[in-house]
Amino acid sequence: MPKNKGKGGKNRKRGKNEADDEKRELVFKEDGQEYAQVLRMLGNGRCEAMCIDGTKRLCHIRGKMHKKVWIAAGDIILVGLRDYQDDKADVILKYMPDEARLLKAYGELPENTRLNEGIVDEEDDGGADDYVEFEDEDIDKI
Repeated sequence: MPKNKGKGGKNRKRGKNEADDEKRELVFKEDGQEYAQVLRMLGNGRCEAMCIDGTKRLCHIRGKMHKKVWIAAGDIILVGLRDYQDDKADVILKYMPDEARLLKAYGELPENTRLNEGIVDEEDDGGADDYVEFEDEDIDKI
């Protein structure tokens, strides 16, 4: 039987995010970058995001973040725009919820941006017809 020469398996690799609790410096956008909110995850390291400038873009999650920083629908991200493709961008940074609130407080994000809940479809009317009402007579027949 071969001797183990490594330092451990996948459980060792999972325990790398212990140092994420400390505060990090807030990163603002530069030229060639834009803030965006994730609409949906597509798989294969990609997501669809609505940028603050009003353009919906297909975003590629860079390799440094892939499988290390988990991005979900509704998250605020910083994307790098491409000179040669306007409908595609690269995810540079994911903002934590408290950082996103600070960005909104500083006026970097528009006031109508919803931060703390996931994306809700626009045609949803508040779930008014999501319930079923039973009458007493229906129960007696069973």
